[in-house]
Amino acid sequence: MDERAFWVVASGRGEIRPAPSFPPEPGNIIVKASASGISRGTEALVFQGRVPESQYEEMRCPFQAGNFPAPVKYGYASVGESSAGGRVFCLHPHQDRYAVPAKAAVPVPDDVPNKRAVLAANMETAINALWDAGPRVGDQIAVVGGGVVGCLFAGLAGRIPGARVELVDINAARTETARQLGVAFATPENASRDVDIVVHASGTPAGLTSALGLAGFEALVLEMSWYGDAAVPVPLGEAFHSRRLRLQSSQVGAVATSRRARRDHRDRLVLALELLRDPVFDCLISGESNFEDLPETMAQLANDPGDTLCHVIRYDQEDS
Repeated sequence: MDERAFWVVASGRGEIRPAPSFPPEPGNIIVKASASGISRGTEALVFQGRVPESQYEEMRCPFQAGNFPAPVKYGYASVGESSAGGRVFCLHPHQDRYAVPAKAAVPVPDDVPNKRAVLAANMETAINALWDAGPRVGDQIAVVGGGVVGCLFAGLAGRIPGARVELVDINAARTETARQLGVAFATPENASRDVDIVVHASGTPAGLTSALGLAGFEALVLEMSWYGDAAVPVPLGEAFHSRRLRLQSSQVGAVATSRRARRDHRDRLVLALELLRDPVFDCLISGESNFEDLPETMAQLANDPGDTLCHVIRYDQEDS
C-alpha cells in the first residue's frame, strides 16, 4: 500500500495524499510515524503561501517534496518507530511511513515520550539562540513572545546561575506556563527595563518594538522571529543609537558561529533530545489531533491559533 503524506496544495488548503512506496536502498531505514508536531509560526506561513520567492531555497526542509508556494510537502518534527529498532526523531514532513538515511534519524531517549519528543526541532532553535546570545551568570534576560520557541529559550536560560529571566507576552495565560518553567512573567507594559539580553520571538512588529524598549545600554536584542513576506517596521530612532543597542538575527538553519567549529547539526539535535528528558516541557503541549484531520487542523491553526503552543499530530491513537 502507498504511504500517506500531508501536502499544502494551494494557499490555505491542504490534503492527505498518497506517497509512492519506496524501494529498499542500502543505508536507509523505514520509520513508522507515531507523532509529529506542527511548528505553528513557520508552517502557518508555508500553509498561507507566504514564503517569499527569494527564500525558496533557504526555507526548504530536509525531506521536502514539491516547491513553494504549492504544492509542497513540508514539516520537520516527526517521531516514530525505526525498522532498525527503537524510536527516532527525524526532520521529516507529516507522513505516516517513510524511508530516510539512517544517519538522518536520531534516537529518542527512553524516558522522552513521543509527544514531548516532537519539540526537538523547536528545542534546537532555542539552543542555537542561546549559543548566539551567550548569556552569562547573573544576567537579566527578557524573552518577548511566549510561543514554543520563546518558552523553550526562557526555560533553558532560567537554569543559568543567578540569571533573572522574564517571559513577556500580551497573553496573561502564559503566567502559569512561565511558573512551570521556573521564570517570571510580565505583560509588555509591566516588563523590566534595562536588561542585558532581550530575545524576541513573538513574530509581530509590535513585539519587536517592545523588545527594543526593554534593552539596556549596549544590550543585545536577538531577533528570532521570521515574518515571511511581510515588511516589518523597526523603530531605530529615539534611544536606539544613544543606547548603542545590537540587533542580531538568530536562525536555526546554520549552527551558531560560536559553536560551528565544534558542533554540527546532528550534535545539536542530540542535545535537544537530551534536554527534553525534563518533563517540565510537557506544559508546552497544548493540543492533539489525528493525522486524517490534519488539513482542517492546519487551516484552523493558521487562521485562528488561539492559545495554541505545540499541537501534536497522532498517527496511532494508542501512541502517547
